[in-house]
Formats: sequence, structure tokens, C-alpha cells
Amino acid sequence: MARRRTGRAVHGWAVVDKPEGPTSTHVVSALRRAFDARKAGHAGTLDPLGSGVLPVAFGEATKTVAHLVEATKEYRFTIRWGEARATDDREGAVVATSARRPERADIERALTGFHGEIAQVPPAYSAIKIGGARAYDLAREGARVDLKPRAVRVERLVLVAMPSGDEAVFEMTCGKGTYVRALARDLAERLGTVGHVAALRRLRVGPFTEPQAVPFDKLVASGGLLGNSPPALHPEVPYLLPLQTALDDIPALAVSSNDAVRLRQGQAVLSRGRDAPPVKGTVCAMLRGEPVALCEVRAGELQPTRVFNFA
Repeated sequence: MARRRTGRAVHGWAVVDKPEGPTSTHVVSALRRAFDARKAGHAGTLDPLGSGVLPVAFGEATKTVAHLVEATKEYRFTIRWGEARATDDREGAVVATSARRPERADIERALTGFHGEIAQVPPAYSAIKIGGARAYDLAREGARVDLKPRAVRVERLVLVAMPSGDEAVFEMTCGKGTYVRALARDLAERLGTVGHVAALRRLRVGPFTEPQAVPFDKLVASGGLLGNSPPALHPEVPYLLPLQTALDDIPALAVSSNDAVRLRQGQAVLSRGRDAPPVKGTVCAMLRGEPVALCEVRAGELQPTRVFNFA
């Protein structure tokens, strides 16, 4: 007997303005309950200390999370000089101190070494797995955590304010896998001192931006607006964005009803004769404005890699 699915077939994205305190998992779980959604997930963890943009996917939108995880992100964060902490943010225990406080000119000069592709050792308190265990679990147990440097990309890193001699505020645009806490740790070391992240706010994840973000509590309350409405996209709930919002950098390609049926069955269809199809790469097959499947264009065919089912 087939397992009965619980919850509503809610599909789309909610852009949460996550407050400090709750974990990203807690936010997703609360919204899933509020919207009575069958499935939900997030695109890019924010630490409990962090606030700001946390895109949450419902239903079929969860199939596009992997694409969004690869997207560029923007942060505003504050480094507090003079204290190194076990977690590289203000929540950890102090493990080292320094009386040195860098000057503005020294900071701006040091920033030039953190642009482009750089090697970064992730924080010991991170979700990276070591032998099947999370690094933060090992660190909490007192085990030695040795993580290898990884190549990450920093597109923009600027000093925006120095509220005091103890703190400096930065903005950064970066690629997948970049840890703000690790950057703060390494920048402080480059400046001959120690430091940690005292505040962190995410301003953008791919196409999702801070002006779109809705406070977490407001989104939880809005779940009741769904009522007995049709289960798919709920246009009467202004905070729920279409699935394809996360795919703004992927070309859309209209397909016929017959081709849509075949794609949804996992079958390839010919791409010849369509309006300027890409020679190669990923496209989103669309039928009357609704996503059908993510496809790879190969040898004149659309080969589905992710199929969407809004039933």
C-alpha cells in the first residue's frame, strides 16, 4: 500500500528575514508547520548568530535548492578585535586575546589579499563531515579537528565602518562555501591580532534580496491565509514566490503539451526547431508559464534532470 502523504501540496519560495537565535532548521520546521506543507528545505545555512536572507523552498521548489546553494551571496558583518573565540564568533569561549587594534589603513591594505580565489580553512565548529561525523560535534566533544584548506571565491570585500577601535564593519560578496567566521579569523591574524565575528547579516542569496525578506514571525502568521485555497501556488499569499524565481539565470524554453508529458515521464525530446535553443547547458522547460523540468541540452535533445510535479 502506498504511503499517504501528509500536508498540502504547497510549492514555491518564501524569503525569510531570519532573526538572531533560531537555527535555520528551526525556521524551516516552523514554516512547514505553519503552511501545512508536505515538504520544505532551505538554501544555505545561517548560523544562530546570523540574521537576514534565508530562502525557504516548499514542495517542488526543493528540487531547485541545489542550484541556489551554488549562487553568489552577500553579507554585512562586524569583526571584534582582540579576542579569538573557539567558534570564531561571539558565541564561543575566549581562547586567545591581543591588545593590538588595527588602523583603517592597515585593514584596507590587508583586504587586498582576500579578493578572488583564496584558500580558506573552515572553522572547527562547522557542518563539514570528518569520517561521517560533523566537525562541530567532534569539536564539542573536545576532539582535535583538522580541516584542509579549500578554495573559495571572494568577489568583493570592503570596510564600511569603524564604530570603535574594537570593531570594524565589512560587506562581502562571495561564492559557495565561503565562511565569514574563517575570513574574520584569518584577516585578524594577517593584521597581527585576533578577532571574531560579533554580528552577521546576510543581504542576498542569488536572486533573493534583503528588500524581499519577510520577518520570520510574520511569515509564520501568514500560513493561516492559505485557508482552503487551491494547493499549488497560492497567489493570494504575497510572500510565496514561484518556483522559477530561483532559476532566473537559467534560460526558459517553451515546450508543447506532448513534449511536456514525455519530459515528466523522464523521456528526452527533440530540441531542434525551437526558438534559438542553447547549444548546450541547462534550460528550464516551460508549458504555459509553468515549469515542467530542468533539462540538459545534448545532441539536439532536451534530457530531463529534474522533473516537476505540482499535483
